Amino acid sequence: MKKRNLFFLMTLLLSIILVISACSEDSGNDTTDDDGETTDSGDDNGVEETGEKKTLVFGRGADSIQLDPSKVTDGESIYVTNQIYDTLVRYEEESTDVKPALATEWEPSDDGTVWTFTLRDDVKFHDGTDFTAEDVVFNFERWATSAEYIYYGYMFGASEDDLGGIIEKVEAIGDYEVQFTLSEPNAPFLQTLAMPPFGIASPTAVEEHGEDYFKNPVGTGPFVFEEWIPDDTITVTKNEDYFGEVAKVDEVVFRVIPDNGARFLELQSGTIDLMMGLNPQDIQIAEGEENLQIIRRPSMNVAYMAFNTDKEGPMSDKLVRQAINLAIDKDELITLYEGIGKAAKNPIPPSLWGYNDDVEDYGYDVEEAKALLAEAGYADGFEITLNTFSNPRPYMPQPKVTAQAIQEMLKAVNINVEIVESDWDTHLSVTENGEHDMAFLGWTGDNGDPDNFMYVLLDKDNAKVGSAGNIAFYKSDEVHDLLKAAQVEMDQDKRTELYLDAQELIHEDAPWFPIAHTTPPLAAKSGVVDYVPHPTGSEPFNLLDIQE
Repeated sequence: MKKRNLFFLMTLLLSIILVISACSEDSGNDTTDDDGETTDSGDDNGVEETGEKKTLVFGRGADSIQLDPSKVTDGESIYVTNQIYDTLVRYEEESTDVKPALATEWEPSDDGTVWTFTLRDDVKFHDGTDFTAEDVVFNFERWATSAEYIYYGYMFGASEDDLGGIIEKVEAIGDYEVQFTLSEPNAPFLQTLAMPPFGIASPTAVEEHGEDYFKNPVGTGPFVFEEWIPDDTITVTKNEDYFGEVAKVDEVVFRVIPDNGARFLELQSGTIDLMMGLNPQDIQIAEGEENLQIIRRPSMNVAYMAFNTDKEGPMSDKLVRQAINLAIDKDELITLYEGIGKAAKNPIPPSLWGYNDDVEDYGYDVEEAKALLAEAGYADGFEITLNTFSNPRPYMPQPKVTAQAIQEMLKAVNINVEIVESDWDTHLSVTENGEHDMAFLGWTGDNGDPDNFMYVLLDKDNAKVGSAGNIAFYKSDEVHDLLKAAQVEMDQDKRTELYLDAQELIHEDAPWFPIAHTTPPLAAKSGVVDYVPHPTGSEPFNLLDIQE
């Protein structure tokens, strides 16, 4: 009996030694890289060793509205489309300086009205069709056919009467050369072309899917669209034939988890890898957990409460708007941001050139607010609605609590606020159509130029019912003239002076109550590496990796 046990133990020990030996040999196996060179694969990533699919699960608070980037302004949509599409030029990894993408080089004319781009000749769309200059022409002509292509209107001054805006024509002057002719110089033109809404779509796919293209996106980007389960997940997979740096993860799954706390619990439990919309109070918890990390996005945003200046009633009176600015204790409001927000006083963040630091904020003065209301004929106050969104945004992590704080503060000046909370899609519809009295919204800069904030958000050109970027419906001829002059002025010092003047006028007219500029935190597993959040609010995920 004892001999049999001894024999069994010796046999088991020999088996274990053989298994360990085999594993050691496997871990040292050589692999061949893309250039045909033999390299040691190492053992730093268990996912690659086992051959398992490497999936990044990204948790967020709301679903995308649609996946045709030219028709949306919400970050939830752009986060996904940034993976699927390429633009002619793209931003550097940590700034809004531009570098080649689908275009390899470009040359403007001396007067800045003609831009010639040389394109890559080795790119295919995800549907297998070749990318050529004619595809660029197709996309820009498509965007200039309807006001539903929102960003085209915002950035190129298009209107229902002039759908092309400042772009007079786009021509293919060779298979891989395209030329833009503008009606006037446009200082931010190159930076604008790098914006995700100007991702180049496959003409074949657009024509094939028609009105359903928004849920069947086809681009040239580092990831290929696979599946969209509304209000649940969107899945994209690695584009193995990508002309740029091929993604290190095999797929990205965007998961909708509306509640911040629930999303953070899922990160802690390991069911998601990366999340946005972190409650400020959870930052310290994440920083204290060894298997988690906090990643902060550089600040290039603004949160604000817009007054509908075009609506009959109190909000059309400048004195009332100034009074509300005085009646809200902004310092107390900022405590709700718990260290990730800085009080705003201008429509552009201080990180942008052209910021007017000489503007003096209204401050907090209830008695002065009452005096202004009395002067405007509202000594006894009034009732008003404040529209807010239910899901957190990078510039406003706790919208409902923020609304309740403002509601309480305005009681001191006899303004009774009814809070109307909606889902994100509904909120955008209400504000773009001007159905609100006051409303929360915010903006994350797209291209690092003041024009992208001030013209988009406060120029009369963009106060269009149905597609308003300017949800205050603020229409100042003086501000308009300054902003249009800044667009065609190619000297940045002169442009700066124009923006400084515009901010003075906007401050006096008070179409907004500016709230905050934030450094939005993201939380991730410690194994997520090489992830660099971009100041514009989203970035392609082909550079990041997951290590076990």
